Amino acid sequence: MNQEIIQKYSVPVPRYTSYPPANYFNDSFTAESYREAVIASNDASPQHISIYIHIPFCFRMCYYCGCNAMLLRSPASVEAYREALKKEMRLVLPLLSHGRKISQIHYGGGTPTSQPASFLQELNEIVLSEFDCIDQPEIAIECHPGYMDETYWKTLPDIGFNRVSIGIQDFKEEVLRTTRRKGSRLPLEDIVGWLREKQVSVNFDFIYGLPLQTRESFSESIRHAVDIQPDRIVTFSYAHVPWVNPLQKKLEVAGLPGPVLKSNLFDDAASILTHAGYKAIGMDHFVLPDDELYHALQEKTLARNFQGYCTRHTTGQVYAFGVTGISQLSNSYSQNVKDLDTYISMVNAGRLPVLKGYSLNREEQLAREVISTLMCNYSVNWEEVASSAGVPVGQVKQAIHYDEQVLKAFADDGILVFDETAIHVLPEAAPFVRNVAAALDKLMLHSDKKFSKSL
Repeated sequence: MNQEIIQKYSVPVPRYTSYPPANYFNDSFTAESYREAVIASNDASPQHISIYIHIPFCFRMCYYCGCNAMLLRSPASVEAYREALKKEMRLVLPLLSHGRKISQIHYGGGTPTSQPASFLQELNEIVLSEFDCIDQPEIAIECHPGYMDETYWKTLPDIGFNRVSIGIQDFKEEVLRTTRRKGSRLPLEDIVGWLREKQVSVNFDFIYGLPLQTRESFSESIRHAVDIQPDRIVTFSYAHVPWVNPLQKKLEVAGLPGPVLKSNLFDDAASILTHAGYKAIGMDHFVLPDDELYHALQEKTLARNFQGYCTRHTTGQVYAFGVTGISQLSNSYSQNVKDLDTYISMVNAGRLPVLKGYSLNREEQLAREVISTLMCNYSVNWEEVASSAGVPVGQVKQAIHYDEQVLKAFADDGILVFDETAIHVLPEAAPFVRNVAAALDKLMLHSDKKFSKSL
């Protein structure tokens, strides 16, 4: 993509982790709304249960972070949160049909590994004692390698985890120092070796678009990762959202890469990874050829939820626990309160700690299917979506902002090809799939919401 096209499409658009995006949630969706939605979800698809557990605590705050995180508090406060988390699980899990199966458990944050492994084991046992699992469920955790010793790494497989995501972000010390990120405490080669001995799959997570990153330095980091050969390498685009996290303003002082350099960072990384045999998945994932995500992409069955990319085999309705957790059910979303003390007090009073949410009407459910399919598989076949939803093709197109003149403008810029049957985003234009999705989104026609830039 030339610089003119990059500049043209480097505009704020949703990431579409959900549809509608989370900043459309509203407080008319209440705790009772969520309770009713959970019960109704037992008769909806997908039938599998996906559990998300939020650990908000961090040893220190990285400047780039856009997650719902906070510094570790006093031991008494952390213990109060742990107890509330278990109580919330015991409020919700009995509402789920015990004929359903667990397909995913995912720990995010914050820094889940800020907590003792024994506590994580206890939470796993609460879930797994209540439900059976599908064959090969994914039990995953996000890890901060800066604080974990050998014993902690070797304990994770023993307490049930079969996938770990290691937050590296960059191997360059000056980049880490500027963003206030701590590098790995132990050699990553050793960590991967210990995990592989226990058949645990390993993700390496990087962020591109940080201060002091150059094409040469970021390429060197990616080559280092390739040498270690994790199962997946993820290259997240830095999302500059200082209205969410004011600490990000510190990165403006250090200087953020412009859209052209940021595009080059991604393109260079993608080139290195594909030449090394990794396969591109979605906007930012690269996996080895035998990975289930690559097979799903080939079969056009790649899926996505708040846990990330997954297959239709492992995807499930998401039931989230913990402060700020977002549940993702068949026809609604529910987000927990964001204040730690409020969360603890509500759960201790036996109340579901719902802050806000969103109920999707039929048209929005169709729009979600179109946008999710596009974001995962880079293409949308109108007949396939209509057949899956049991509606005419015309009804699908009415649910979105389908405008052939808009699509033609994308086509003229080399972003996609289309005809009356389908849309296909071109491989070299993959970073702009968010732009195409936004163009199909009726909600974006008159939106006053804030989003990060596509690049």
